[in-house]
Amino acid sequence: MASVEKPLIVIIGPTASGKTGIAIKLAEQFNGEIISADSRAIYKYMDIGTAKPTIDEQKQIKHWGVDLIEPGEKFTVADFQKYANEKISDIRARGKIPFLVGGSGLYVDSVIYNYEFGEIADEESRAEFEKMTIEELQEYCKIHNILLPENYKNKRYLVRTIEQKGVVKNNRKQIRENTIVIGILTDKEELRNRISARAKQMFDSEIEKETKFLAKRYSFDLESMKSNIYPIVHRMMNGEITRDEAVRLFEIADWHLAKRQITWFQRNSKIKWLPLCDIEKHISDALNQK
Repeated sequence: MASVEKPLIVIIGPTASGKTGIAIKLAEQFNGEIISADSRAIYKYMDIGTAKPTIDEQKQIKHWGVDLIEPGEKFTVADFQKYANEKISDIRARGKIPFLVGGSGLYVDSVIYNYEFGEIADEESRAEFEKMTIEELQEYCKIHNILLPENYKNKRYLVRTIEQKGVVKNNRKQIRENTIVIGILTDKEELRNRISARAKQMFDSEIEKETKFLAKRYSFDLESMKSNIYPIVHRMMNGEITRDEAVRLFEIADWHLAKRQITWFQRNSKIKWLPLCDIEKHISDALNQK
């Protein structure tokens, strides 16, 4: 019975807000394992460009939800929900605390609100949706009362959401039992600085080598390749832009991602927003009350 009583601790926040660092620290302190809720970390070979937990970090604390599929393979929100629920049960069964950590809002919501998804559309229907513009897909969602995805300007996300008819059952009034949801409250200027520092760090790492590896094996037409840093680095490697321009473009892209993530999470009244420095004490106090 003790394993059933282990709470699910959810740590969310925008990109570069410090989720990985605080989650590892807490998982070490409270005997936990981490389930990544990052729609980019699921791809193999995309390590530096997705800011995936490093090999050392993954050795430090067991991470799930990382390196699940090839960049060209399909993985839906429903697939993630099933995977995450299996890992939550497994971690609890071993007497540990599951930590769900990430910035992909729909991934997180599908788990904490127990979403029920509709059937995936057939190939003929998908082909029709693919012909539509992003604006037409957004309008379709509004007309059919389908909640827009986190990345509502991305055609793949829009088509996937429509295929699944959004969510068949979406009760956002009550999160799953025995769940603690914490959001990292970050000052706007501080977050910009963190994004800038991480961008420079990526370009000082082997991002060119990683991009070259991916470009030889996968098409830039794939959404997994489009939605990351790799097209920018590829342009730099081809001499189309300078290194400084590439860094600036990636900073802008990451900042826009952060703003979309913040907008998504701000709709969730169940999130307890705290500065990074206050999260450890809050979790500790909450667990001591269990």
